[in-house]
Amino acid sequence: MALDFAAGCIGGAAGVLVGHPFDTVKVRLQVQNVDRPLYRGTYHCFQSIIRQESMTGLYKGIGSPMMGLTFINAIVFGVQGNAMRKLGRDTPLNQFLAGASAGTIQCVICCPMELAKTRMQLQGTGEKKSKRKLYKNSLDCLVRIYKKEGIRGINRGMVTTLMREMPGFGVYFLAWDSWTRYLGCEPEDPYMILKLLFAGGMSGIASWISTYPVDVIKSRLQADGVGGVNQYSGIMDCVRQSLKKEGWRVFTRGLTSTLLRAFPVNATTFATVTLFLMYMREGQECSIVDSEQQPVPLQPQTQPTSM
Repeated sequence: MALDFAAGCIGGAAGVLVGHPFDTVKVRLQVQNVDRPLYRGTYHCFQSIIRQESMTGLYKGIGSPMMGLTFINAIVFGVQGNAMRKLGRDTPLNQFLAGASAGTIQCVICCPMELAKTRMQLQGTGEKKSKRKLYKNSLDCLVRIYKKEGIRGINRGMVTTLMREMPGFGVYFLAWDSWTRYLGCEPEDPYMILKLLFAGGMSGIASWISTYPVDVIKSRLQADGVGGVNQYSGIMDCVRQSLKKEGWRVFTRGLTSTLLRAFPVNATTFATVTLFLMYMREGQECSIVDSEQQPVPLQPQTQPTSM
């Protein structure tokens, strides 16, 4: 358990470093004002952030996912592993159910973490050096929100986070299990690393596509009130207003950036964790196999970050 925990932290950190710039672009595109849009698309958003805020602008809010990795990965590993043992058989359905269980429970950490990340990513939009920073860092952001709005404030977006994470984790683990079985990712395979990279990347893409519309609403609810005025009274109000102003395309806003991020993040995470575990468990059997009398496959079981 301790070894899985360490591997998840290392792999998760690698994934965050690779994917956070894409996540910043995704959030900016999701929440920008449709009447006065700052960005024309994914590439223009990247270009504008770098020009106006420098490269560091792409890494705003990275402290929050980094802080939450330890807790999130510990929860995910523990819950998913225990769920698989309770379910008994390593089947596609059980992979989905175990993943969904892990996704549900880790929302306790994930929701406040993503709230702070979103608020930090929006701070100083368009400014190379923010003249006035409302939040010093991710922890200060959560403290200020708690002082102003209490527990309810730091859990803003919890319902939409659950709606995203429960099926998202289920699809993610199901896709990972299916891809690794199909590709035959065995330790002695000379192309194992490439196969793991591909399987991890495709699993991340499948997970995000399955839940992306919910993520758009979650981002909008968590960003609501940043300027001092709340636009939405709840989930359905946010859906209604978004549809009325922007149409169905609102639910794909930022999707290109998300998918560009999903592949390298999950490919990096899976490869890092798997290689770490293989190195630490050298000499032990770790094959990916099929059903009842066979062991659960060696899996770096992490969410695509914060999918």
